[in-house]
Amino acid sequence: MKQLEQKILEEGIVLNGNVLKVDSFLNHQVDPQLMLSIGQAFASFFEAEAITKVLTLESSGIAPAVMAALTMNVPLLFARKRKSLTLKDDLYTEKIYSFTKQEESEVTVSRKFMSAEDRVLIIDDFLANGDAALGLSRIVEQAGGTVAGIGIVIEKAFQPGREKLIELGYSVHSLARVASLADGKVTFAAEPVAQTSSKD
Repeated sequence: MKQLEQKILEEGIVLNGNVLKVDSFLNHQVDPQLMLSIGQAFASFFEAEAITKVLTLESSGIAPAVMAALTMNVPLLFARKRKSLTLKDDLYTEKIYSFTKQEESEVTVSRKFMSAEDRVLIIDDFLANGDAALGLSRIVEQAGGTVAGIGIVIEKAFQPGREKLIELGYSVHSLARVASLADGKVTFAAEPVAQTSSKD
């Protein structure tokens, strides 16, 4: 997605060879028009998958995911990282390790919002080692639902996340694929032509 790639080149900051900071438009301050374009791109790519729900992880995935859900006219559901007084019983729960934060979180989704009838599009802001997408996929599968696709805003293609997801049969679509962050410079890779079919 050229619009997203241009934004990364203009405003992204490479902190080291593995971390790309995009807090000016994605995961702290949010560019709503760019998020709408991102949501429309995901909706277009997964149009044939009969999506019934979009699932993401709080909080950085919410902005792009809500725009995809809006475009598809389906609910957005986000897995929560902290339990609250109003969300403590009858939950699907998974542990997810964050590459960026270097910590493990227990994430939860209320059972009343996910069912075996759901065809779910998982959306996440970054794909590195694939832990977040895998954890969300396990939540969908706990509910008996189908992961109809995984949409990634920014993929670090030099890390193994995509390969893990593809090997498990998931359809993965990334809008910007970063081939390298070497020497403080962002270099992009092309989106692979071959995609797997959705996992049923």
